[in-house]
Amino acid sequence: MRTRNREPQLLGGTGTVDRMARILAARNIDPAAVADVVDEPEPYSPLDALLAGMPPRYRGAVADHPQVLAWVRDVAEAAVAPSLGARRQVTTGPSLLMAGVVGAGKTHQAYGAVRRLVQSGVGVRWRATTAADLYADLRPRPGADSERELAAVSCCPLLIIDDLGAAKASEWVEEVTYRLINRRYNHMLPTLITTNLAIKDLRAYLGDRVTSRLAQMTTRVEFEPVDRRRYRPAA
Repeated sequence: MRTRNREPQLLGGTGTVDRMARILAARNIDPAAVADVVDEPEPYSPLDALLAGMPPRYRGAVADHPQVLAWVRDVAEAAVAPSLGARRQVTTGPSLLMAGVVGAGKTHQAYGAVRRLVQSGVGVRWRATTAADLYADLRPRPGADSERELAAVSCCPLLIIDDLGAAKASEWVEEVTYRLINRRYNHMLPTLITTNLAIKDLRAYLGDRVTSRLAQMTTRVEFEPVDRRRYRPAA
C-alpha cells in the first residue's frame, strides 16, 4: 500500500479569505458574527483547572474542620506574587498532619483544603499521592529515573501524602520517607499528610529523624474514631 505525501496546505492569504467570504455569503452568515464566536475565549477558571486534576470522588470535597481551615488561611497569607500585579502563588508555608481511623474523612478534608485555597484566589501547583503509590514510583527499576521523580515530588509547592504508614515498613521505606520529608522541611514547603496510625505510633514506623521533623513542621490533628464510610447519617 502506497502512502501519498501531500504538501501542507497553508491557511490564510487572499484566496482563502475570499473563498470563506463567498461560502458565508451563500449561507447568509454575517462574517462579523463568526469572528466574534472564534475570538471569544472559552471560560476556564483556576477552579476548573483544579477540579480537572482531582479524582472524581473528591471534586466536591469541602474542608470544614477548624484546624484545616486555619491551615488554609495560614498558607494563603504566606502566598506571594511573583511579580507586580500577578496572582499570589503558594511558595512556602506550614504543613498539616491528620491522623485518624480509616474512613474518618482525612482525605476529604485534604482535597477540600486545596479546593478552598484556589477559591480564595491563591494559585498553587500541587500533587497528590498515596504513600503506597509514592514508594512504588520511587522504587528503583529499569527504565525509570527514581531520583528525578523524588526531586520532583520533594520540590512540588504543595503535596498531599495520603495514608502514610499504610505501606509495609522497611529500611528503604524509612530512608525514602526521610529524604522526602527532610527536603520539604528544609524548604518549608506545605505538605498535607494523612495517616491511620495514632500519632504516638508514628515514631515506631517512621523513625526518630522523620518524626522529629514532622513534629516541628506540622500541626497535628486527630480525627474522631468514626468510619464515616460505614456509618453515614440517615437521609
